Amino acid sequence: MSAGAPHGAGATAEGADGLRASLSGLTTRGRSFLAAGAAAVCAYVLGQSELLRVGLLLALLPLVCVVALHRNRSRVRGSRLLTPARVPAGGEARVQLRMENVSRLPTGLLMLQDRVPYVLGPRPRFVLDRVEPGGRREVSYRVRSDLRGRYPLGPLQLRLTDPFGMVELTRSFSTYDTLTVVPRTEALPPVRLGGESSGYGDGSRRSLALAGDDDVIPRTYRRGDDLRRVHWRSTARYGELMVRREEQPRRSKATVLLDTRHDAYEGAGPGSAFEWAVSGAASTLLHLLEHGFSVRLLTDTGDSVPGGAGGGFSSGPQESAEAAGLMMDTLAVVGHSDGPDLVGAYEALRGAGDGGGFAGAGSDGLLIAFFGDLDDVQTELAARMRQRSGGAVAFVLDSAAWTGLPSRVEETLRRLRDAGWTALAAPPGAAFADLWRRAGATALGTTASGGRR
Repeated sequence: MSAGAPHGAGATAEGADGLRASLSGLTTRGRSFLAAGAAAVCAYVLGQSELLRVGLLLALLPLVCVVALHRNRSRVRGSRLLTPARVPAGGEARVQLRMENVSRLPTGLLMLQDRVPYVLGPRPRFVLDRVEPGGRREVSYRVRSDLRGRYPLGPLQLRLTDPFGMVELTRSFSTYDTLTVVPRTEALPPVRLGGESSGYGDGSRRSLALAGDDDVIPRTYRRGDDLRRVHWRSTARYGELMVRREEQPRRSKATVLLDTRHDAYEGAGPGSAFEWAVSGAASTLLHLLEHGFSVRLLTDTGDSVPGGAGGGFSSGPQESAEAAGLMMDTLAVVGHSDGPDLVGAYEALRGAGDGGGFAGAGSDGLLIAFFGDLDDVQTELAARMRQRSGGAVAFVLDSAAWTGLPSRVEETLRRLRDAGWTALAAPPGAAFADLWRRAGATALGTTASGGRR
């Protein structure tokens, strides 16, 4: 027997093992019958023939069941379908199990069990009646977790038993699936935070091909280019095949910085400050992608997602869904780092710019940060991250307030604002959509006054 892939395909295998393995599957009842039968055989010494016949019956019954289960050549195909494979924390996913008898013999009673982590709920168990040749049975269950993460489902286990309950054999299917529980997100209102091009992230379109045909800026032909874009005048001039450049949209860039330092947060669990920051970062990433930004996720260690070319930013509108999935999967498993400072993030931001400038910096870069506790040194480092970005918003989570102590974040906010950040404290239980709206109003007021707050 074998389990199938998530889409429903499955391999098959014989449902019988060696006779020794079948004997090892004797249940407590089967072993008790054998022991009672062996004891009753002693009646032969005492000349009690009736008791001897009872003893032989008790001993033979479990052995007959072992042989019968051993000779059962039924083949069963199993598959698991998980929908959806990615859910937000607190959401539910449905798991559908299908068992199909692909042999010419009926099966006996089947007990089906799927292995799931305890955080997803109790282990599901099902009892399937006799399955006719070519028949199938389908059962389903739901899983739910309030904790983000990646959780394996499987392997699927099938237990075969005889009608008398003397023997029980367990078969494990080989495949498993993975449920990804991503952070909860909130729908955010459209606000202007500074740093975005006109159209709130739609990207101002900059045409490289100007009004006339003579003003075209061509490039060398690449394999796969449409031959209808060949620019014959340039081809004749340069002696090699040249094509017209397409209009290139200039997309606004945004970096979402998540502070994951272990020392920056206190407490744990779904209601902790760190989980609030992770959820806020996820909400921000999805919101910016929906509004046409080229986005990346950056942590205090300097790790960037998506990563790769383009400074780590998502490279085009058609890849927004893929980038969103990748970043959400990263946030599903992100944990605390052991780093003591924000140097990794600072260097990543500084190193991607021209001449030591900042990633996505220039006049239209947007930097949105989620900070934990910041001491004087880290506050100074965070203040310097503001350089050359078109807009910078910081949400600061004060661990003291989240653990019921008086807040001590005001001095940090003042220093960040003096450096040009739009800085807000994130109190316990705050709705991120409300803070986002406040950040937009604060940034707009700062811009209108012609200064930085």
